[in-house]
Amino acid sequence: MKVLIMTAIYPTVDNPAFGSYVRTQSESLQRAGLDVEMLVLSHRHRKLIYPLAIFQLRERLACSAVDLVHAHYGLVGLIARTQWKVPVVVTYHGSDILGSITKYGKRPLVQRVIASACRVLARHVDAAIVQSDQMAAKIRKAKVHVIPHEVDLDVFRPTDREQARAVLGLDSGKRYLLFAANPRVEVKRFPLAKAAANALARHDTRVEMLVVSHEPQTRLALYMSACDALVFPSFQEGSPNIVKQAMACNLPMVCTDVGDVRRVVGSTKYCYICNPCTDEFAAKLAEILAHRNRSNGRENIRHLDSPAVARRVIAVYEEVLRKSDGRVIAKRQDSSSLLPAWYSDDANEMREPPAANK
Repeated sequence: MKVLIMTAIYPTVDNPAFGSYVRTQSESLQRAGLDVEMLVLSHRHRKLIYPLAIFQLRERLACSAVDLVHAHYGLVGLIARTQWKVPVVVTYHGSDILGSITKYGKRPLVQRVIASACRVLARHVDAAIVQSDQMAAKIRKAKVHVIPHEVDLDVFRPTDREQARAVLGLDSGKRYLLFAANPRVEVKRFPLAKAAANALARHDTRVEMLVVSHEPQTRLALYMSACDALVFPSFQEGSPNIVKQAMACNLPMVCTDVGDVRRVVGSTKYCYICNPCTDEFAAKLAEILAHRNRSNGRENIRHLDSPAVARRVIAVYEEVLRKSDGRVIAKRQDSSSLLPAWYSDDANEMREPPAANK
């Protein structure tokens, strides 16, 4: 099976954390035996990325025998669905279905429009993959598969705390709180995390917050082993990778109840879910720092390791191809053959277009 993965987010030299989960999944699919091609959408002028992507996709399909297109994020899915020759699977990641929220808890009009378009798209692709039940509920009329992002357990694994601190050049006597996101992204709610850390530091000068973003996955894993707790006060998420990665490193944490965090964390020791309140966050963090124990998160996250998630994604691909209803797979003609198919009353069922007039 040959799959073309389309994405506008993918790690770069300057930002190795950007879209790292897309690369992780593509590599997992390759290890599982799939022939994977990447189409990474980029342009120095961001406004041109998506218009140009239509032509990039058509050119790729015209010269490569692809069985299926897998698009990451709703806007990329809209581009993938401009052709009907090849089945399309779209993975939604959160804001594309839910709509982005400002620090005031509001969804701007443009974000509501984009989210609405992405939800409609889900009814016109061959399969949709979402990160949580909350997201699935938004597009319940479509064929939806809930498959959270995987965790690379080979990269994210427990390392001795003192050893990790020595590698990173950190003070062995400090009590480090980890904020593993870009503090300028409003939805991550950095001010709350900082306020909770400051509240603790007033009583214990050993407490210090480390802000880590744009780091390679291997280095992020070291920070998770070196720190005492993860602080995760986000407004909105789909299935936050940071939480799962921290669990794989047995890092205690305090989180808000967003996305699938409650289901993923479950009854994991020293992992707390609380309201987005400085006092509550500070109290739970103080409890973690008082004991300095590690969690048992790794044993509770094994079902989301890379091979297991890859098998679930491949099962979606296989189901889509089985339902292709006689379409010739992995065969391309000239680009003029990439014409829209006609839909029956069932938005998920394809039928052949009427014969052209002669």
